Amino acid sequence: MRPLRACLGAAAAVALAAAGTTALVTTSASGATNALSDRWYAAAPYLMPTDNDPPDAAAIMDATGLKAFQLAFVLAPNGGGCSPTWGGTSPVSSDTAVQSVVSTIRAKGGDVSVSIGGYGGTKLGQACADPAATAAAYQQVITKYGLHAIDFDLEEPEYENSAAIRNEIGAAKILQQNNPGLYVSVTTAGTADGTGWFGKQMLLEAKSQGFTPNNFSIMPFDGGFNGAASQTAALTDFNSILRSTFGWDQATAYAHEGFSGMNGRSDTGEYFSQADFQTVLDYATGHHMDRFTFWSLNRDRQCTPADNGGRTSGTCSSVAQNSWDFAKYSVKFAGVTPPTTTPTPPRPRPRLRAPPARPPGARPRCTRRTTRSRTASTTGRPSGGPRTRCPAPRSGVPGRTRAPAEPLDVLGPNLAPNSCPYRGHTARPARLVHPGVRS
Repeated sequence: MRPLRACLGAAAAVALAAAGTTALVTTSASGATNALSDRWYAAAPYLMPTDNDPPDAAAIMDATGLKAFQLAFVLAPNGGGCSPTWGGTSPVSSDTAVQSVVSTIRAKGGDVSVSIGGYGGTKLGQACADPAATAAAYQQVITKYGLHAIDFDLEEPEYENSAAIRNEIGAAKILQQNNPGLYVSVTTAGTADGTGWFGKQMLLEAKSQGFTPNNFSIMPFDGGFNGAASQTAALTDFNSILRSTFGWDQATAYAHEGFSGMNGRSDTGEYFSQADFQTVLDYATGHHMDRFTFWSLNRDRQCTPADNGGRTSGTCSSVAQNSWDFAKYSVKFAGVTPPTTTPTPPRPRPRLRAPPARPPGARPRCTRRTTRSRTASTTGRPSGGPRTRCPAPRSGVPGRTRAPAEPLDVLGPNLAPNSCPYRGHTARPARLVHPGVRS
């Protein structure tokens, strides 16, 4: 993940420390629950739980039907050492802030996976002495949160370090052996031809150690991509790389292949719309791929203005969207139909009632004024012509406010010309202004 996607810095440390004063935590496999199906972990989008304006996971679950979240990122301590921290600053051992997020998700029937690594920072594979020590550090994370799934996000600069990658792959194999049923994904950079030289070296390391995760996923963005066609082409090429590396047939390679995208505007200015996500989703399901995820839920909402001035943000997508549009593609990949958003009901039309019969010679309720000629005014509205003058409601009627006695100059589209709205209603404007983007 590029710098924008891995900015757990001082602000996150402050948030974690503040949350730690109020949240409750247990010290064992806290909040452990029964595992979801592997398909949910394969569909879990990335969420930074303490940085980049974290969205409310419970609200996302209610709005989309999403059940699984990929929490990011676990790193080595910034000051050195072989122990897991959130973002290099907050020790996992004493965490309460992330635990609170995990508990909220599990209370609603969901679950989490934890992602280790990402772009930038010091990774445990770099800091720990060997695969066993690296695995011991990650086991603390699995035990702390009672995990059923874990993601190894191996990219720059760590994947350029062969010793670090040896530790990471070795640790992944040990965790897989020591935690039966653990869902393990390995995510790395994508290129136009699948993955680059360092990505291929990582695959060769996995082969040499006899390690096979649930999937190897590529991130086809930040590399000169342009929409879904370039991404599916990269996935096809990556399938060929998996086949040649491990000796798999095409179907087996797809069954161990994953996609990790970026919604909206990428770090390098590429754009991936909802339509692009649907195209890649169709490709992934059509080829029976194992994983479909994206970076990130923190960005799955509209900026103000929608294009964010042509800039990439860590807290919104820089494309026009409804909140959580992209999360719904993950839900679809999990095999679930997202709930349909209930449209805002239209404003009811005022009901018009005919006036009761008046005695002969009685004064009518409404009088018509027709003395002025129908000429255009400077406001664009006719300045003359027949207009209806309606009396104010009677005073003293409970629940009603006295209306002004002047004529109704603008009649709404649901009111007939020269008619009077029923008392208690107000004529609606003739032109409705479309609501602006989310503030």
